[in-house]
Amino acid sequence: MLGDFADSEFEHFGVTSRFSLREGKYWVRTDNAKGELQDYEVKFTFGVTPLQQYLVEFPDGRFQTLATSWDTRPREEGGQRWFHIYDDEYIGHTDLLHWTGREQNWNYMCAECHSTDLQKNYRQGRNEFETSWAEINVACEACHGRGSRHVADTNAPLEVDLNDAGKSTWDMNNVTGMAQRSEKVSTPTVQPEACGRCHSRRGMISPDYEFGRPLTDTHLPSLLEERLYYPDGQIQDEVYVYGSFLQSKMYRAGVTCSDCHDPHSARLKTSGKVSEICSTCHLPAKFASPEHHHHSPGTLECVDCHMPTRTYMVVDPRRDHSFHIPAPELTIKTGSPNVCNGCHNDEDASWAANAVETWYEKSDEGSSHFAEAIHAGRGGKPGANTALVNVIGDDANSGIVRATALTLLTAPFTDDAAAAIRRELSSSDPLIRIAALRAIEGIAPEYRAQWAAPLLRDPIRAVRIQAVTALSLARDTLRQSYLESFESAEREYINAQTAIAERPEAHINLGNLYVGRGDAARAEQSYLKALGMETRAVAARANLADLYRQTGRDADAERLLRDGIEIDDESAALHHSLGLMLVRSGEQEAAMVELARAAELDAENSRFAYVHAVALNSLGQTEQAVSALEGARKTFPADYDIAWALATIYRDLGRAEDARAVAERLQGQFPDDANIRRLLDSL
Repeated sequence: MLGDFADSEFEHFGVTSRFSLREGKYWVRTDNAKGELQDYEVKFTFGVTPLQQYLVEFPDGRFQTLATSWDTRPREEGGQRWFHIYDDEYIGHTDLLHWTGREQNWNYMCAECHSTDLQKNYRQGRNEFETSWAEINVACEACHGRGSRHVADTNAPLEVDLNDAGKSTWDMNNVTGMAQRSEKVSTPTVQPEACGRCHSRRGMISPDYEFGRPLTDTHLPSLLEERLYYPDGQIQDEVYVYGSFLQSKMYRAGVTCSDCHDPHSARLKTSGKVSEICSTCHLPAKFASPEHHHHSPGTLECVDCHMPTRTYMVVDPRRDHSFHIPAPELTIKTGSPNVCNGCHNDEDASWAANAVETWYEKSDEGSSHFAEAIHAGRGGKPGANTALVNVIGDDANSGIVRATALTLLTAPFTDDAAAAIRRELSSSDPLIRIAALRAIEGIAPEYRAQWAAPLLRDPIRAVRIQAVTALSLARDTLRQSYLESFESAEREYINAQTAIAERPEAHINLGNLYVGRGDAARAEQSYLKALGMETRAVAARANLADLYRQTGRDADAERLLRDGIEIDDESAALHHSLGLMLVRSGEQEAAMVELARAAELDAENSRFAYVHAVALNSLGQTEQAVSALEGARKTFPADYDIAWALATIYRDLGRAEDARAVAERLQGQFPDDANIRRLLDSL
């Protein structure tokens, strides 16, 4: 216990927490789930440096992580103080991030990676945990598996061999200045998969972790998703290394975790300057020289340019492990940060880009960097699909980059995009297969079933589970020979949701699955379970309302949506769902109010803008519809539905030239679309 429990106090946004020691026990007086001050015993700590956090046990077996933590750094570095992990943000007792809430639950959020042989043991019927562990921190068996055989016979091997290199060594090539493996090593390397269990942003799909298996057999790692990574793959939110390292050329060259880190001490394997570890594979005469970095000798380390830091949890700086080459031109093109302006903050990105262009003949990251396609895909820009298809087809890009590009493809697909999806369903990389299955949901059901069905038998669990999601609404088109495989994979999908049954999203997923099965009763039960856990679960409420509508329970659907809006009037999705329901029930004017509200609340949602405009047109408010679509076209220039609606309304108004102009631009984006060709022929 490193924190100051000698009756010390800490105030954060009006809440004063008091830390004390009484009769050998540690106590905190802080705000509870009702916003009232209450005394709690602190049962456990976790973390050592640069911060330590504290756990409070609740009667239902939950361990909750206090948001007030102890800064363990030396006082001269600003440490030895209490601080709040949301330093400049008010987190009240009704906030989802309050320390008593679901998002700060140690059993689910923290325990697997901060203890050994964790058995979460959530008892769904009682809504309680009976969590157990072999050791409360990370010990040998957390990485190496069961040690009983090794204890009985020290000559016996451990359960899993984490030695990626075998007898190979890194031998320096004095011509290139870079080391190469003396012999081929395992692909993929074992250590990143083992370390990635904790050093990744991921979700669990099975509690039955098997040492030595690919990470995707029990966990689903995040791709380069918006808000987690910048378009060029640099870290943004906490992502814990794995997704960054998979992007790197070093990973593809066979570099593994223990080439740089001592896995038992977590320290670098060299002492002194951090650049010394880089020098074991990169010849200092070439790469530590001013001719390479163009700075005065001794003024920077390799990592300053190639592994920039971001600080998380207020005091914890972490380095980016994608080892990017600085490319300030991508700041101009995509908004990704660059290390040059991280130091030279009195200059802009253009200044930095000009400097780099002057120093080097051609930036290795170049104008065709995948960041531009990712940025275009995220922003729904014209030509995004074409750029993304190029990224997907380029083997020089890492698997996680190509997988991300697949998930950003938007329907309707060109022939090239559809071909890329079909091809990557057979990729050797499970992340790419998973992403292709996500993308295939934009393909017609009959083709979806034909292309994706073989992946129901994939050797990787995460792929099989994704195949169930992709095929759930297309199950009626599956061949008889795949039905048993679908049912088996579907059971794995259900087990994956059961593994996180304390989370509302698990029950939303199950509800969606049961809708696909045509089992309305079980779908309703699952959605209600999710809402019982979290009344603000928008997806559960909207999906349940839609289920009620489909089963003729319109009054129940309306009541459900209005109750949700009363809880959160800022929910664009609920206003949109209510608007659609009112349209179907013939209450056109009331529907328009809700659809307009949804489009106003979420101006970045192209679907809300499109539906609002089409509804205006259906009510005879054609001028307003055209105005809305013209504005939406500027905001969402790559959106097919918006452009199609605008072109057809122009046509119906007799504005043939305007219709042709929109249709021709649309054809440039979707050259394989027969509907656009027919529209142009009619004009």
